[in-house]
Amino acid sequence: MTHVNNKIWSLSFIFVLISNALVFMIFEMLLPTLPLFVTAIGGGASQVGLVTGVFMLSAILIRPFAGILAAKFDKKMLLILGIAIMALSTGAYYLANHITTLLIIRLIHGAGFGLATTYFATLAAEIIPKDRRGEGIGYFGVGETVAISVGPMIGIMTLELFDFLRLFLGGMAVLLLAVIMGIFIKRAPKGKELDKLDTHKVKILEKRVLFPAILIFLIGSAAGGIMSFFSLYAVEKEFTQVGLFFLLIAAASFAVRLISGKLFDKYGPSIILVPGAILSVIGLVMLYGAISDSTFLIAAIFYGFGFGAIFPAIQTWSMNLVEEHEHEDAMASFFNFFDLGIGGGSLILGFIATIASYQAIYFVASAVYGLFLVIYAAYLIVKRKHREERAKQAATLSLDEGGTVQ
Repeated sequence: MTHVNNKIWSLSFIFVLISNALVFMIFEMLLPTLPLFVTAIGGGASQVGLVTGVFMLSAILIRPFAGILAAKFDKKMLLILGIAIMALSTGAYYLANHITTLLIIRLIHGAGFGLATTYFATLAAEIIPKDRRGEGIGYFGVGETVAISVGPMIGIMTLELFDFLRLFLGGMAVLLLAVIMGIFIKRAPKGKELDKLDTHKVKILEKRVLFPAILIFLIGSAAGGIMSFFSLYAVEKEFTQVGLFFLLIAAASFAVRLISGKLFDKYGPSIILVPGAILSVIGLVMLYGAISDSTFLIAAIFYGFGFGAIFPAIQTWSMNLVEEHEHEDAMASFFNFFDLGIGGGSLILGFIATIASYQAIYFVASAVYGLFLVIYAAYLIVKRKHREERAKQAATLSLDEGGTVQ
């Protein structure tokens, strides 16, 4: 893709970054508050699980269609449609007076979320100069990371100060602001031309990004347990600074992305993924053995550095493995594996917490990152052997051709 200049910080990029952050903020705002609404309209624990499950299922099922939709319609319009669906669904929650109605709204909301998250990432990649994609995606993810950290706190505070009506209407208003920002995003002519390439079929999985997708599945598996059960673990350990813990994760993620993206563009994924996984393991081991408030907070910094570097690196790597008009397929696979990891991780680690303790979650999560390192190391070894074999074959072919000429 040709760019007039090599700058990342265009007005369109800023709109994409902020709009994406607002979407994730409202998504996270609803995570701790919707279960309370479910109980308020007469639901129980099983219905709470359904409300979460149907949302993620809907998002996962819609994403494989993102590529074929982008080949038929303007990507920016599809993004705006996805956010608008989320906005209207958020406002409609208050109208639900029965679990069945709420589940229908959640299915619609999940479809909007699946579309929006896919097109946000692909439009950001389109706007960013290709040779600075790692750096740009790193910045793009900062707003998302901060929003994820503050969203639950905003949701709880809103309920404490007001009620469900203002919670849902406030969330709808924020998402409508994200829609307005989406309208002002300007696409490069080359990007619009790529939309016209009617070469897409519905892809459940983009095979070229299978390996990075497996890696992000592992990251999601660990993150699902960490985020879902930390508040309960904090109570168990008598740690009271839960808000500060998540704030430090966001701050560390922000700080590391100022340099990790540039390193990715220059040296590739290995220089990010290996140190990032090691930092995450250190943070998780510290959480497992935490005996003081200071240990929790230091652990948050280590984990924030690791996760904050790894997530955008794998995301950028996935996009770099396909052609630009196939970014939707790559991002659909990336986010689906991450979401499956979060859902599966929450389920499995929740079971572990039931039979063992909340503390055990962080031991298992650190082991998952250890598995991440082993799998990636094996990948590098196999890749190196293939490269050496190709070099030998090329050298042999060159000698044979030389002998023939003589």
